[in-house]
Parts: sequence; C-alpha cells; structure tokens
Amino acid sequence: MNSLVALVIGLLSLTGLPYVIYIALYLAERPSGSPVEKEPWEPEVSIVLPTYNESAIVETKLDDVLELDYPMEKVELVVVDSSTDDTREVIRDYFTGLDAPELVLLEEDERRGLAPALNDAYEAASKEMVVKTDCDSKLKPDALREAAANLAADDVAAVTGTNVEVLGGSEVESGYRGVQSHIQQLESHLDSTLIFHGPFSAFENDALLPIDPNSLADDTELALKIRRQGGRVIFDPEVQYMEASHSEFVKRRKQKDRRGMGLIRLLVQHRDALGRYGKYGKVVLPFNWWFMIVSPWLLVVTLLVGTGAAVSLFGVGGLVLPLAVGAFAYLGQRDLLGPVQALYSLFDTQVSLFRASVELLRGKGDGTWEVDSELREAFE
Repeated sequence: MNSLVALVIGLLSLTGLPYVIYIALYLAERPSGSPVEKEPWEPEVSIVLPTYNESAIVETKLDDVLELDYPMEKVELVVVDSSTDDTREVIRDYFTGLDAPELVLLEEDERRGLAPALNDAYEAASKEMVVKTDCDSKLKPDALREAAANLAADDVAAVTGTNVEVLGGSEVESGYRGVQSHIQQLESHLDSTLIFHGPFSAFENDALLPIDPNSLADDTELALKIRRQGGRVIFDPEVQYMEASHSEFVKRRKQKDRRGMGLIRLLVQHRDALGRYGKYGKVVLPFNWWFMIVSPWLLVVTLLVGTGAAVSLFGVGGLVLPLAVGAFAYLGQRDLLGPVQALYSLFDTQVSLFRASVELLRGKGDGTWEVDSELREAFE
C-alpha cells in the first residue's frame, strides 16, 4: 500500500517538475513585451487569406483588412480559395471599384488541404512582409505596424501575436491564452517561441519556406523551419487579434484536438532539433515536448493510479477522486471556477493533447479543416 502511495506522489512530482522549472525561469527573466528593440518600418505587405465556404463572413473580414491602420496602396491581398459556395463572387464584388489593396485571387478547382493552398499563396505573395490571417478572426488596427516594427530587427524573421478578446465569450480559451501568452513571452526572451497563430503571423518574404502538404500546424511549422534556418521567430503581445472559441467540453474537442495533432506531429517530425539552435533547442523545444507529448500521458496515468490507490485505501469512498475531477471539468467548461479557471484551461488542453496523441497513433489526421458554423456566427 505504501508503495502505491509513493508511486502516486512520484508521478505527481514528475508531472509537475518541468512546470516548476519554467515558472522559476519566468520569475528570473521577468519577460515583458517584445524581446527586441522595435523600430518604425513601413514595408509593402502581402496579406494571405485562405478561404473555404466563407461567403457568410468574408465581407466582415475584408472590412477588417481595410480598417487596418496602414496605407492600402502598400498592401496586396492574396486570397486562395477552394470554396463550393459563392465566396469568390462575394470577394470580386467587394473589390469592384476599389483601387487598393490589390487583389490576387487564386482559385482552386479542388480542395487539397490548407498547407498546399498556403504554399501557393506564399509563392504568389510579392511584398517584403507577408502576413497570414484567418477569415474567422479580427485584427487590431495597428497589427501590421507592430509586426513590422519587430521585423525591423536584424535577427527577427517572423512574429506572431496574442488573442486579446475571445469572441463568443469562452473563459476557458481566454484563460488558456493568458497562460500561453506568458509562456511565449518567456520563450521569445530566451530565444524564440514555438507556436505561431493562424489569426495573425507575419514573416519576412525571403525567409518563407515550403510547408509539408500534410501539415496540420502550418503556421508553427513555417516558424520552426525559419528558426532552423537561423532566423529568430518571436511573440509580441502588442500584436493583437480576436478569435472565437467554445467553452463547452465536447464542442472544444474539434477545435483543440486538431491543433494538438498538428503540434505533436510537428515536434516528432523535427525531433532532431532538440538540443540544437541555442536555447530554442535546449529549453523551448524540450518544454513543449514535455507539455504536449509526455505530460498528458503522465496525467492520465497519475489519475488512474491515484484512483486505484484511493479505492485500495478507502474502498468505495476512494471514488471521490474521479468524481472530484469530473466536477472540476463540469464547472470549468461552464466558466464557473472563478480564480482557478485558468487551471481548468490547462487541464482542458492536456485532455486535447492526450486525445490528439491517441488519434495520431491510430493513423488519423489529414490536412483539411472543417468549418465550425456555430463559431462563424461570432463574425456575421
């Protein structure tokens, strides 16, 4: 019995130790804002926008682009579309009579997946700075200027930002993004961050590299490849956007599990980067390996062993542990945990990463993405 309790304590210690180390690094570094000295820069910009059956929201996104605080005569919009609805017609009508920005519309006859579409769009992008954004996101008016100010630094080749408002009111996603923002600031101040975000990622055009056609984490994959080529890829909390998300447990799975699959697969594909490329390979990648691949399995094992130990010690009363976890999840998905809501956000992410790893082991996952009609309502 004592050995079972010791095993549970050992598993808890093992699971938590890397997080304690990262917290200690954060307190020592105390990162804030961009890790580089930003300078005003106003390059010509290619905004890449992949679309698939976005006719209900694409005008809202185009309004969002035109409302950016940036000279539109310096902007080209590269839309790559594989829609079966009238998205293309809506876009063409919108641009009728507009002198700027310039529209480059790439029309796909068949849906090949996001990564091949992005490869074509990046190849067509002709400007110094290339920004990739999603149709179901809204950008802060100064997003382009803040991104350009980061890319003005000699060693920076890519920059991403943060979700400052979760459309749809998901406290679960808001809590997770808050924690993630602190992690990405630390990683950027140490060297470079791993995760790049679909709603807004900016790259130097001459740093762009082809993406794996089967990629499920296209933005992060491109950033990782750029870092491996010697460019620094950073996170700046002043580069801001808005994106919709669910709080309800089942609804979040489609959105989060696919992201998790893409990130896990990417880390495994680039496992040879561990220990290389300065602190990126010695600190940032190992932590993300732990968080995304090791920790979710340890958490499941700890809960199973802990439940077994509790039942052995207290009989039926030991089932209070899984019941407590269930209550925690029930309250968390309803945004009812108050000051500890962020802890549920991390737990929810670990659930997605565990599910994602199981799906990958089953050989699941392709490069297409599904439209979430419910989330789209936040943009109409």
